[in-house]
Amino acid sequence: MSDRWYEKAVIYCLDLDTYADSNGDGVGDIRGLIGRLDYLARLGVTCLWLNPIHPTPNRDDGYDVADFYNVDPRLGNLGDFAELLHQAGNRGIKVIIDLVVNHTSDQHPWFQSARSSPESAYHDWYVWSESQPSDRHQGMVFPGEQNETWSYDRTAKKWFYHRFYKFQPDLNINNPQVREEIKKICAFWLQLGVAGFRMDAVPFIIEETQPGNPNPPKDLDFLTDLRAHVQWRKADAVLLAEANVEPDQLKHFFGDDGGSANRIHMLFDFMLNGRLMLALARRHPEVIIDALQDTPKLPSGAQWATFLRNHDEVDLSRLTVEQRDEVFEQFGPDESMQLYGRGIRRRLAPMLGGERRRIELAYALQFSLRGTPVIRYGEEIGMGDDLTQEGRNAIRTPMQWSSLPNGGFSTSDTLVRPVVSDPEYGYEKINVTLQRHDPQSLLSWFERMIRTLRETPEVGSGTCANVDVPVPSGVLVHRADAETGTMVFIHNLGESEGVVDLSSLEPEAEFPNDVLADQQYPDLGKLDALPIGGYGYRWIRLKRHP
Repeated sequence: MSDRWYEKAVIYCLDLDTYADSNGDGVGDIRGLIGRLDYLARLGVTCLWLNPIHPTPNRDDGYDVADFYNVDPRLGNLGDFAELLHQAGNRGIKVIIDLVVNHTSDQHPWFQSARSSPESAYHDWYVWSESQPSDRHQGMVFPGEQNETWSYDRTAKKWFYHRFYKFQPDLNINNPQVREEIKKICAFWLQLGVAGFRMDAVPFIIEETQPGNPNPPKDLDFLTDLRAHVQWRKADAVLLAEANVEPDQLKHFFGDDGGSANRIHMLFDFMLNGRLMLALARRHPEVIIDALQDTPKLPSGAQWATFLRNHDEVDLSRLTVEQRDEVFEQFGPDESMQLYGRGIRRRLAPMLGGERRRIELAYALQFSLRGTPVIRYGEEIGMGDDLTQEGRNAIRTPMQWSSLPNGGFSTSDTLVRPVVSDPEYGYEKINVTLQRHDPQSLLSWFERMIRTLRETPEVGSGTCANVDVPVPSGVLVHRADAETGTMVFIHNLGESEGVVDLSSLEPEAEFPNDVLADQQYPDLGKLDALPIGGYGYRWIRLKRHP
């Protein structure tokens, strides 16, 4: 890989506590993950993104951090983590971890000291107000689960700010000591060997919170400072950020007004994700074409991260109310499937009715679009969800490894979370072992698709544009161009077969050939009559440069 290794990476996101249990206590751990690295290497993963690994009271799935410089004892210790980095590196797999520095747990020693006295060295590390702020009931991230963003602390006799839950007080980014501590945390984990960080809630990290002001200014220059610090400590380290903001604001998270990519390396593409879901619901690619045309030009070195499902709900907040209702109707019609009024708490396989052709199509489309693909653990085998679990936990169930009890995740009688056991998506029917022995399984398909992606570097680092040719309804044609060559992609979001005429591209073609397709198609010929099946896809190499 190049120095910009993230441009050609395949990122695999997992929760350690639900992935693999090595000691039989019912909780997944670092040693369990180490034992599954060969599986991930075979799948084609080149980067692991680990959800929070730090000590925590675990009231928010680890996002309520109580110690930024250690590993949760349930998961292992720093020695185990160092071994994970070593073993992953031996297999060519980099590891990034969640950087959750918008807030801490209210059990963190910093907050306990801060609330004890205004003279505490940590008091100004948090955001306080002497009187009840007028914006107390505004800006909740989890509507329905949160009632306020300012809460009164009886010990401190002040109001404290928490953009998220009450037990997660926000750190005060206006305090230079807090900024230095964040950089120190990054330096510590980079020294251990992580390849970078997925930064949680970045727009809130840089908020200069002011009591009574629900829309405080943001200090984007802190991202410039943090990026410089991280790169000085480790030149190829990457910052992957969650910033679900207005489209015209996105460019400011990549870099400053000078045009340099000197802030965040990669941003999750929430705008594209919402439109992908809408396109899949409509079985028509028009909104994807709009997304490709609306994509702002990124400075060199900046990159999108694409995804269909992640560890949270499908966030449809960037769609209109009418568009959101369309997606709800198709993929989350029951209120039990919805969350916060804006999203769907289901995995992709059940959203698509378990229909294999549509699952393949959806991931072939995601992996062929501009940016670095991110996949959630279990998606490669078509795992389902457990809607009896609260909130986001519906899609945070244990990995299904085999038909053994608990899906081979653990030998314990008590699990951190129940394994899916329903007739359609339960571990006895959907698991790695069964699919490993089936060359036609979804897992085998993912392996082939990711290997093919490795042979098409144009996708990660090249341009991406819609090909404006007459196509049947439901068909998207786009291309990727780079110094290495040109790829053309045909994806049919509809269920009817069609024929595509790409003869206008024939002058560019040099021995064109299918490199990935949903079925065996006839030879390409003159590109003037290319058949495409219902929910079909064809990745075509048009030309390769030496």
